[in-house]
Amino acid sequence: KGPGSYTGLRIGVSAAKGICFALNKPLISIDTLKILASQLKIEKGVLIPLLDARRMEVYSAVFDEKHQLIREIKAEILTKNSFETYLEKGLVYFLGDGADKCQTIINHPNAIFLKDKFPSSNEMGLLAEQKYQQTNVEDVAYFEPFYLKDFVSIVDLK
Repeated sequence: KGPGSYTGLRIGVSAAKGICFALNKPLISIDTLKILASQLKIEKGVLIPLLDARRMEVYSAVFDEKHQLIREIKAEILTKNSFETYLEKGLVYFLGDGADKCQTIINHPNAIFLKDKFPSSNEMGLLAEQKYQQTNVEDVAYFEPFYLKDFVSIVDLK
């Protein structure tokens, strides 16, 4: 579903919609950050999956230990005060390709940075099964990816 790379989301969603339409199958969408957060099981604290959005920006969300969304998905520029509210309350697990960038800025004893965690089809399959059992599906004709930010094209007219 997204967020993620504009081109990657566009191609992936287009392919999924085409397959679902051709085979008359339901389309199930799952937030990329939910998939990423689902990889980690914790007893207490919060999970903050981070996707690198170039420069010092990341796409992030905050989930509790039961993988329930407690702060909406948003694009944000990292600063040394990012996620301070959560860090002051307890353990914060940062994961995803934006965690490396975050680790260069945030230095807090409650921050735990997990390397080499990426959205996985293993977690996506489990989450998709849950949505399927609840008949929580998308309208194939009208579903659009969750880009989070507008597409920006860089053109060099030299």
